[in-house]
Amino acid sequence: MMMLESPPVLTIAGSDSSGGAGIQADLKTFTVHGCYGASVTTALTAQNTTGVQAVYGVPPDFVKQQINSVLDDIDIKAIKTGMLFNAENTKIVAQVLKGHFDAKGRIPLVCDPVCVSTSGHTLLHPDAVDTIIDELFPLSDLITPNKAEAELLLKQRNFPSRIANLQDVVNAARQLKTLGPQAVLLKGGHFVASLGDLKNVSSDDTQVIRDDLLDENTNILRVHGRKEHHVDSLVVDVLCASDNHITIFARTRVQSTSTHGTGCTLSAALVSQLARGIPLGEAVRLAAAYTHIGIETAIPIGSGFGPLNHIHSITPQLVSPRTKTNPYPLTSSLIRSSRVIWKEYIRHEFVVLLGKGTLPKENFIHFIKQDYLYLKYYARAYALLAAKSHAYAPISAAIDVVFSIVQESSMHMGYCAEWGITEDELINTSESPSLTAYGAFLIDTGMQGDPMKLVVALAACLLGYGEVGLWLKEEARAPDSWVQWEGNPYLKWMEDYSGDVYQKAVKAGLETLESRAESDAPSPIRFADWQNVWERCTRLEKGFWDMAMNLEV
Repeated sequence: MMMLESPPVLTIAGSDSSGGAGIQADLKTFTVHGCYGASVTTALTAQNTTGVQAVYGVPPDFVKQQINSVLDDIDIKAIKTGMLFNAENTKIVAQVLKGHFDAKGRIPLVCDPVCVSTSGHTLLHPDAVDTIIDELFPLSDLITPNKAEAELLLKQRNFPSRIANLQDVVNAARQLKTLGPQAVLLKGGHFVASLGDLKNVSSDDTQVIRDDLLDENTNILRVHGRKEHHVDSLVVDVLCASDNHITIFARTRVQSTSTHGTGCTLSAALVSQLARGIPLGEAVRLAAAYTHIGIETAIPIGSGFGPLNHIHSITPQLVSPRTKTNPYPLTSSLIRSSRVIWKEYIRHEFVVLLGKGTLPKENFIHFIKQDYLYLKYYARAYALLAAKSHAYAPISAAIDVVFSIVQESSMHMGYCAEWGITEDELINTSESPSLTAYGAFLIDTGMQGDPMKLVVALAACLLGYGEVGLWLKEEARAPDSWVQWEGNPYLKWMEDYSGDVYQKAVKAGLETLESRAESDAPSPIRFADWQNVWERCTRLEKGFWDMAMNLEV
């Protein structure tokens, strides 16, 4: 399906006078996703952040007239339904949409079976539940119930309806799919799950997307400010696709009162992505991320449960905004995009043998001799970064790093002496091809136009060695650890890279990387360049370990 510049999308739902939910939330969400929003109003509500005070249903004939007016004129690319109010409106919506689909072909339909408001106010007459199941679900590509709605729907058809844990959610999603829709997204805002629960439901037909949770080999993010405060209280959305494959989308639960209209917003973001041709699984991931950031960046409005910040992405951002739960979004993204090679770099055979204390001496000596030569390239690259900076603060910061590297080179020479390497031998060591390739790439990157590419290139080394140090230190604390800490001939190396001095430099490097990206948001082409540079340097770092293991000269 070809992506349109601004695909028209239709919402059929109720009106929220306070603007946080219903068609008001939908239209805001459509706009920030680059879609043209049309709306059909099924009910008028008098409500605010404290609750729903009154509801006035729109007559079915007028609902029908609104739908026909839109569909007869505008080439709608996707539709969502929300609050339909009663059985008559639900039936007329289903009839009109079925007639349109039969005449002009199917388009994505997302049904958000709105039954009860966050404050507990009934928004769907009980007699409408059967109608929505029998007539609207079979037309739907996706339904998006929350926990209470799922239990109501299942109870209506005599399925086990109690949802008490994550496995119940998975089972409920599969049962709901038998009611007619092509797929089910059971939203997780109203039940609690933990990291342990995620492990318990893993199977061959289940995939877990830990979208904003820390992956393995990300100790640098956890130690330096990326705190997962609520690992035992996660938001977990469960998608049962058309082939019954389960995908679990897990992310940190945000403690907030700005949650009014969350379900409307999520389904509106979803239908926007589908209208743009995005596959369902990726559409769910993007919509959930948009909603999550909307909650986290919301400004309190009203005295009750206020609305999300719908306009946080009014300007599309490839790098998510920095938040308390994710202060390092660019670094997280770079590590995630290259997670395979990053793991091979961090947990390389050289690192493992070093941690065990069994790395052959000749391999370590070869490594530290080449590492001394690498420091020259590293210092020259930072000097280039200073030359490419346009303000005194970044110039000063880059020059400070150059001086630090020069001082480190002197200490490195003393460290080499402890291993029997003379100054003359060290200075006259020939560069290995792996070192030359890595150094040449750094200098070439520094000579190109975008200084941020050089920042990214330099970060791969700084952050990678910090991660290695923290990983070995963490593993050493485990019971019956494979890491030998005390008595390890390479203890000083491990202590240096896991210690406070180096980790302070890691934190400064993270801040530099993130603050530069925040102040100069990348275009898609620039962002792809950053990802490519990061992955290339990660591969070159792994190649450096390979060089040491192979005694390459």
